[in-house]
Amino acid sequence: MSVRLHVNVDHVATVRNARGTRYPDPLFAAHVCEAAGADGITAHLREDRRHITDDDIVRLRASVTSHLNLECAATEEMLEIAARVVPDTITLVPERRQERTTEGGLDVAGQRTMVGRFVEAAGRIGARVSLFIAPDEETVRLSKDLGAKQIELHTGEYCHACEPGKTAQRDRELERLARAADLASTIGLEVAAGHGLTRHNVGPVVAIGAIAEVNIGHSIIADAIFLGLAKAVEEMRAAIDRRRG
Repeated sequence: MSVRLHVNVDHVATVRNARGTRYPDPLFAAHVCEAAGADGITAHLREDRRHITDDDIVRLRASVTSHLNLECAATEEMLEIAARVVPDTITLVPERRQERTTEGGLDVAGQRTMVGRFVEAAGRIGARVSLFIAPDEETVRLSKDLGAKQIELHTGEYCHACEPGKTAQRDRELERLARAADLASTIGLEVAAGHGLTRHNVGPVVAIGAIAEVNIGHSIIADAIFLGLAKAVEEMRAAIDRRRG
């Protein structure tokens, strides 16, 4: 079974916001990605709106024809926005203003009450909730208990280990991902993966049979500088399919 590729368009907005222009437009980028074979579009609406804005989310919801995944923190503000926009999936992620990008998995136990409220509210509006978590078996089970339909396993530690001389560490991280994915699948959770994945390191991750989806943004946008956005999506799609096949 093919692994779904969801492309995160955050960093198209990063380039736009750097100059305060109306271009490049993440909505146009989403259309290019869909035409090139992406199965969905992901966008992270941060508290500080450093890239994606509220207007971007509204326009993406009105225009994305595949699947819209809204990443956000588990806050009252984001719950209200999600209820208005009604994305297909709401992925709850940890967020700290001082970080460059999302680091580590969501503290599901520490935010249990708010996560539970999000899951309940999402069910009422017709969206599902995915939890972006570390490949930790206890957190996988808690995600199921709170009613999440999907988890997204944080692949950052694996990606950091994909460097020369770190083969043993890389293999340990892959094993952690595989155990967590297998457990999640066994107890009825769909499994996605993401963070730091590139067309060079995605293969071993998508070879894990329980993983049904990957969310990839930064490396595709980086490749697009040299290859063009459509070609960058096509190359990532090919890298996924070669290993999964």
